[in-house]
Amino acid sequence: MSANFFNSFEFEQTLWLQGIARIAGVDEAGRGPLAGPVVAAAAILPKRWAETGLPAELAGLNDSKQLTETQREQFFHFITGCGEIEFGIAEVDALVIDEINILQATHRAMNAALAKLNPLPPHALVDGLPVKTLRVPQTAIVKGDARSYSIAAASVLAKVTRDRLMLKYHAQFPEYGFAGHKGYGTAKHLAAIAKHGACLIHRKTFAPLKPKEPRLF
Repeated sequence: MSANFFNSFEFEQTLWLQGIARIAGVDEAGRGPLAGPVVAAAAILPKRWAETGLPAELAGLNDSKQLTETQREQFFHFITGCGEIEFGIAEVDALVIDEINILQATHRAMNAALAKLNPLPPHALVDGLPVKTLRVPQTAIVKGDARSYSIAAASVLAKVTRDRLMLKYHAQFPEYGFAGHKGYGTAKHLAAIAKHGACLIHRKTFAPLKPKEPRLF
């Protein structure tokens, strides 16, 4: 087994040795785009994989942003279909993002994803900074999606789910090209907004969609 294998179960291993058997990796996709929902996922990998290694179908599992679309789809198919991984996926749409802000919306999605795990896991590994409102005890790991297999699995679930949603929105609003940029602020997307205005899934509180306040002299 490679050193990377052990490193990527390092955080889980520490908790397993404390007697915590079910540890959920938690990650999100879609905090930065100008359109569409933010999606969060939680995934619990079997403890025995620390001894046996990952299944061959998950060889190369990593931060979803480091994977090709084909790899993400293959991993997603295995994670959701193998029967040994517990998982939950949740989304918060653009209207709610505008209402409560993107950070709170992201945390709401994370809690909703965890709530789909029954029973709730006793601990979570979270990508990035600590989430004050998380419903379970947590370990926050900077760049955790590349350092923990559990978070990497959640990263894949969130990314693939969101990309698929954006493809559906592309069919509904083809003039914005969501299939290509997934809602991020690319030059083509900004040009489409300038030409057509915002649509129902745009985040109206995000620049450049947010109305500019008049200058006071």
